[in-house]
Amino acid sequence: MTQTTVEKTSVSLLGLGAMGTALARTWLSAGHPLTVWNRTPARARLLGDQGAKVADSAAEAVAAHDLVVVCLLDDASVEEALAGTDLAGRDLVNLTTSTPAQARDRAEWARGRGARYLDGGIMAVPPMIGAPEAGGYVFYSGSRELFERHRETLAVPAGTVYVGQDAGFAALHDMALLSAMYGMFAGAAHAFALIRKEDIDPTSLAPLLADWLVAMAPAVLRTADQLRSGDYTRGVVSSLAMQAAGTPAFLSAAEEQGVSPELIRPYFELMRRRLAEGSGEEDLTGVIDLLVR
Repeated sequence: MTQTTVEKTSVSLLGLGAMGTALARTWLSAGHPLTVWNRTPARARLLGDQGAKVADSAAEAVAAHDLVVVCLLDDASVEEALAGTDLAGRDLVNLTTSTPAQARDRAEWARGRGARYLDGGIMAVPPMIGAPEAGGYVFYSGSRELFERHRETLAVPAGTVYVGQDAGFAALHDMALLSAMYGMFAGAAHAFALIRKEDIDPTSLAPLLADWLVAMAPAVLRTADQLRSGDYTRGVVSSLAMQAAGTPAFLSAAEEQGVSPELIRPYFELMRRRLAEGSGEEDLTGVIDLLVR
């Protein structure tokens, strides 16, 4: 029997927050036998009405199936939920947001208890789960063999991207992408703040801003190429010297509009520090080296 004909992999899922519930419903809809556990029983009971088996304890959920997926609040929650459970022989997939160091420690912790381990970083919000057209996916790192064994099952809720044997790499990729996202949000916040007191409809600025960000996005490819080559003058479109020269105007505009420069000033300061090293013909890539300690 194969997953695509009759028998589908059974899953034990611990954690039924918004994301865990979305995962559970997707596996249930796809016909995967599912056992669920949640610290607050009410959410588990709702899924029980939809066909899931509800475990009375985390230990019972872990014992139910070989594939155990954990989607909890944080690493401490994982430690607490799995304390006292028998993980020997289990395939543990941890989708809880954590740091790379926590993921590596958790992998060692799991191996010490006889479990095989895979870490995941979810690049989606709950409405994107089970909706392939939404583009959500999950980074996975750790045991390649374990990933391949459960690839079809893990791909049911969202796409899968394997990023390496190092268990910390999924969390690292997750944090890297989300950090860029928050930087984008910060820039957008400053942009909207600039027009906040003017007779400008923010909904008229929004499509212009969105299109501009999309147009600028390919710059990350040039940055990556420069980092790999070590040549920060390669393919430069606007030099560091030219861009640094324009920063006083941005700060003055913010002052005129009564907007705090706290979101953009730190980046401008990095640009000026890099320029002081005599690297005016470079791209902005050199500021990355200032951040790495």
